[in-house]
Amino acid sequence: MKDRYELMEPMLPQEGSRKLDDLTIELVAKASSFGGKLNPVVRATIGDLVRNMNCYYSNLIEGHNTTPREIDRALADKYSDEPKKRALQKEAVAHITVQKMIDRGSASSHYPISASYGKWLHREFCELLPEELLKIQNPDTGEEKKIIPGEYRDGSVAVGSHIPPEHKELEHFLNRFDEAYAPERLSKPQRIVAIAASHHRYLWIHPFYDGNGRVVRLMSYSALKELGIGSELWSVARGLARRNDDYKRFLSAADEPRRGDLDGRGSLSHQALIAFCEFFLSVCIDQVEYMDSLLDFQNLSERIRIFIDEMVALKKLPNGSYSLLREALLVGEFERGKVAQITGMGDRGAREALYSLLKMKLLISDTPRGPVRLAFPLDVIERWLPRLYPVA
Repeated sequence: MKDRYELMEPMLPQEGSRKLDDLTIELVAKASSFGGKLNPVVRATIGDLVRNMNCYYSNLIEGHNTTPREIDRALADKYSDEPKKRALQKEAVAHITVQKMIDRGSASSHYPISASYGKWLHREFCELLPEELLKIQNPDTGEEKKIIPGEYRDGSVAVGSHIPPEHKELEHFLNRFDEAYAPERLSKPQRIVAIAASHHRYLWIHPFYDGNGRVVRLMSYSALKELGIGSELWSVARGLARRNDDYKRFLSAADEPRRGDLDGRGSLSHQALIAFCEFFLSVCIDQVEYMDSLLDFQNLSERIRIFIDEMVALKKLPNGSYSLLREALLVGEFERGKVAQITGMGDRGAREALYSLLKMKLLISDTPRGPVRLAFPLDVIERWLPRLYPVA
C-alpha cells in the first residue's frame, strides 16, 4: 500500500518557501491583535452573526443559496412551507449548530486536522439534516446512494476530472493524512501551512459521498482556532466563497500530477500545492484585515452614529438614541435605570429612546426588566457592517 500512498504526496510544501513563510508570519501577527478591543458581550453577539455568515458562505460554495433572512427565520423555528427551501433552512441550522459546538468548546476532543475529527463533524452535521438531503445520485448511472452520518462512502465517485481513491483504500489514505498532519510532528509555522495543505488533501481523498466541502471548511476553521489564530469573529469561508472560481481553480490545479523533475518528488504537483497554500493563507489574511477594519471601535461607532442621525432626522428614532447604542458598544450591556444618566435627558425622554431602540431590535434584553445590549438585526447589517454578507 505504500505505493498507493505516494499518489497523494507531497502532503506538505517543502520548508523554505519565502512567500509561505511571510504569509504565515503576517497571518499570526494580524490575527493576534484582532478583536481584542471589543467588549466580550459585543464580541459574543457579533460571533453569533459571523457564525450565520460562515454557514451562508460555506453552503453557497456548494451551490446552496439560503439567504440570511431565511437562515434567521429558521433559527427562530419559522421554516418555509416550500419543501426544498425548508430542507436548505434545516441544512443551515445544522451547520450553525455544529459550529456553535466548536465555538463553545463542546466539539470532538480529536485534533481538528484528523480523520476522526472529520468523521465527528460529518456525523453531527448529517444527523441534523432532513432525509431528502441524505441521498446523492450518480449523474451518469442514475443510481441513488444514501448518505449515512459519519460513515465513509462504500463506492466510487468522480469529482470533476478528479477520481478519488477507491472506497476500499480510504482508511489507508486517511491514516497517511493523520500521520502527515499530526501536530506533534510539526512546528507551529508548519501546523499553519498544514491547515492549508490538508484542506486540499482531504478533498482529494473525498471520504464521504457528500458533505466533504462543509466538513473540511469546518476542520480548517476549528484548526485555526486551536492555534489561536482563528476566532468566532472571522471566517475563511467568506473569503473562499467570494473568490469561489479561484478557490476551485487552485483546488483543481493541486490535483494535477507532478510537472517534471523540478516539481518536487511526489506524484502530485508540489508547485500547485504551494500555490494553493499561498492562496488559502492570503484569503485568511484578507478576511482578518477586513473584519479588523469593520469591527474597529471608532469605525463601527461612526457608522452607527451616521445611521442613527438619519433615523432621528426622519423622526423614526428620538434624540438620545445614539448615546445608548454607543454605551452598549463600549461596555457591553447596561441597566435600564441608567438611561437618563447615559443620555443626559429627562427620565421620560430617555425611556422613550430606550423603548424605540428595543422596538427596532437595535437593543435587546433577555428579560423585560433586565440589562440591555447591542444587537445587529439584518435590517441594519449593510449600514453597520457593510459587505459582511448580502441581506437584500
